[in-house]
Amino acid sequence: MFSEEFSALCENLSDVANLNQLSKERNWEKNIAFEKEILDHNHVVVVTDPQLTIVHATKNIKTMNGYAAEEIIGAKPKIFQGAETCPKTSAAIGEAIKRQEPFETVILNYRKDGSMYKCWIKGQPIRNKKGKLVNFIAFEREVA
Repeated sequence: MFSEEFSALCENLSDVANLNQLSKERNWEKNIAFEKEILDHNHVVVVTDPQLTIVHATKNIKTMNGYAAEEIIGAKPKIFQGAETCPKTSAAIGEAIKRQEPFETVILNYRKDGSMYKCWIKGQPIRNKKGKLVNFIAFEREVA
């Protein structure tokens, strides 16, 4: 039990370091408290490029939906949606992204094994210090 918790902590700390490095490389205008989001809130963090291709996902995503972070790099977040995902919710997310505005919602997603789960998502555009859109970021967790 302790070794599993220690391993998870090490992965989370690695993710914090990787996200801090990404934000530095992309010259993000805002500092995000990744330690708080990942270590305190146990949020999954997914980062896309401006075209919504996933460029980073925290390792704890596997616990939530069965996908290893490496499996979804290069995919679009729609990979998590399926037949019973609410089209209105999906469209609302798409509109917020198109307008480059933050959003917060719960959506029905699908795990790698095909089972469904409700996913709380808080997303926002990320700009660099010159104001150019460089990424989108989503903080996620499974909810009842």
